[in-house]
Amino acid sequence: MCGIVGAVSHRNIVPILVQGLQRLEYRGYDSCGVAVNAAQSQMGQAAGLQRARSTERVAELVSQVNAPTGGLQGTTGIAHTRWATHGAPAVHNAHPHFSPGPSVPAGEGKGRIGLVHNGIIENHEELRAQLQAKGYAFASQTDTEVIAHLIDALYQGDLFEAVQAAVHQLRGAYAIAVMAKDEPHRVVGARAGSPLILGVGQGENFLASDAMALAGVTDQIVYLAEGDVVDVQMGKHWVVDAQHQAVQREVHTVHAHSGAAELGPYRHYMQKEIFEQPRAIADTLEGIEGIVPELFDGPQPQAGHNAHRVFQEIDSVLILACGTSYYSGCTAKYWLESMAHIPTQVEVASEYRYRDSVPNPRCLVVTISQSGETADTLAALRHAQSLGMQHTLTICNVATSAMVRECALAYITRAGVEIGVASTKAFTTQLAGLFLLTLALAQAKGRLSAADEAQHLKAMRHLPVALQSVLALEPQLIAWAQDFASKENALFLGRGLHYPIALEGALKLKEISYIHAEAYPAGELKHGPLALVTSAMPVVTVAPNDALLEKLKSNLQEVRARGGVLYVLADADTRIESGEGLHVIRMPEHYGALSPLLHVVPLQLLAYHTACARGTDVDKPRNLAKSVTVE
Repeated sequence: MCGIVGAVSHRNIVPILVQGLQRLEYRGYDSCGVAVNAAQSQMGQAAGLQRARSTERVAELVSQVNAPTGGLQGTTGIAHTRWATHGAPAVHNAHPHFSPGPSVPAGEGKGRIGLVHNGIIENHEELRAQLQAKGYAFASQTDTEVIAHLIDALYQGDLFEAVQAAVHQLRGAYAIAVMAKDEPHRVVGARAGSPLILGVGQGENFLASDAMALAGVTDQIVYLAEGDVVDVQMGKHWVVDAQHQAVQREVHTVHAHSGAAELGPYRHYMQKEIFEQPRAIADTLEGIEGIVPELFDGPQPQAGHNAHRVFQEIDSVLILACGTSYYSGCTAKYWLESMAHIPTQVEVASEYRYRDSVPNPRCLVVTISQSGETADTLAALRHAQSLGMQHTLTICNVATSAMVRECALAYITRAGVEIGVASTKAFTTQLAGLFLLTLALAQAKGRLSAADEAQHLKAMRHLPVALQSVLALEPQLIAWAQDFASKENALFLGRGLHYPIALEGALKLKEISYIHAEAYPAGELKHGPLALVTSAMPVVTVAPNDALLEKLKSNLQEVRARGGVLYVLADADTRIESGEGLHVIRMPEHYGALSPLLHVVPLQLLAYHTACARGTDVDKPRNLAKSVTVE
């Protein structure tokens, strides 16, 4: 993985390809490349497949393709940003990969087949052995190069037929874009388990892993289905499904964001996105006059499903998510069980489908994903559906994503484009959507009075103002960050509803500052983690004025008695005062059930400013990608 762009046109498509890669940079990557099929010699380049690859940023790749000599031009091409899975981040492992044919030493000879790939091929070792026996030499450690050689081995003059034959031998997930030296005006794409779209233009057509890559090029988008193979030529395209039947896929008009937002006065996109949270919450809640199940019918509700009927029928909730989205689901469990009285289970999506579970056809399966393309969450959703659980709902930030298309119901958050790899505004808007879901379920079950509904709506409408007050604490958090910058370990504590917020705070710190951080329910401290507490181990504690406050104060004393240094985010009326080894930042107000949305923001700012003090790449932390589309 990470990003794919392909094009067949009457014009030089290299600028389109590299612009598409730039628009996908926010996803994170460690190498990039572009290849063209040059039918005739141009700019000093020989005819045939030509490529440029780099382990630097796309900007360095641009300098290669625009070089006065040795640059690239062509009307057919493919491009890729890679987040390493098989093989280290290195030029020889970067996409596009070429196959020069059998009996050609690795790295020598011109490419006959060129290919880019997102996903993971699980049987790549078996296929590699078969291809080596046929004389194919490998220049990389990637599973992707196996596909290029496999297509070359099957190629008999028709690339579309070769790709169709090849994908039937692949096990795993893939989205691929392929071109052949001998067919200079053709690109073939295929997908299974990884997203791929077709962009339809005027006398030109495109492939991409994300509509954002084609923003400003075309707004006519076809979402390819699982198992589709697409033939892309200059003035035409066609699709066959997994059964080799020709199909017509609907063309959607999609107004994708046209590029990365301006930073304005901010140092990084993450900082900008933290400060965008009041607006993101306001946009997510815009137009909500009352809590009604129909809020979750989504942009394209599936036939036979409506939220009101489903919410009355279900007797439990199963939440499937990964990473930050998983922690939002953990927070929602407290809301759903305490307010709607609905038994709720939260599962790490990457684990759920690999264990034996007890399916319940009356369970509401809720998936949570910023991108709506998270491979593990999509696979978990499909597994739940295969077990007979057809009541599905997604909380998602992308209305055109696979998650929205595959779930019967949806609530679309309106966080906008999130460029920083470490999620911030996507998390808080997910919490807002999940709180609305809790209230809608409570109403459907007759457990939400008109007075309670009015009170909750009033509190939600006040959230943007409350968040602005929390953001004003940034100078105090910068001071904390100076202490944290020299540390290598940290503990985060929370109780009840705020334990998942402590988990999210620890995740943010390790994601972008590379400080090892763990989170625990504060009551668990004495059952093991207390052994780690020293003056060198900062302990961050979320301390709202709730029913568990006095218990939490006892946990704080356990830390102080062992010489630990506490950093406490305390509500104003908690009577927790700063002192030796105890640093307190006062939250502007107590916010009851919605308190997690406020308490997470200082933890985001602490992680951000600690990372700045340590000089890390905040928006593109090492080893991480924004949209994880492989298992």
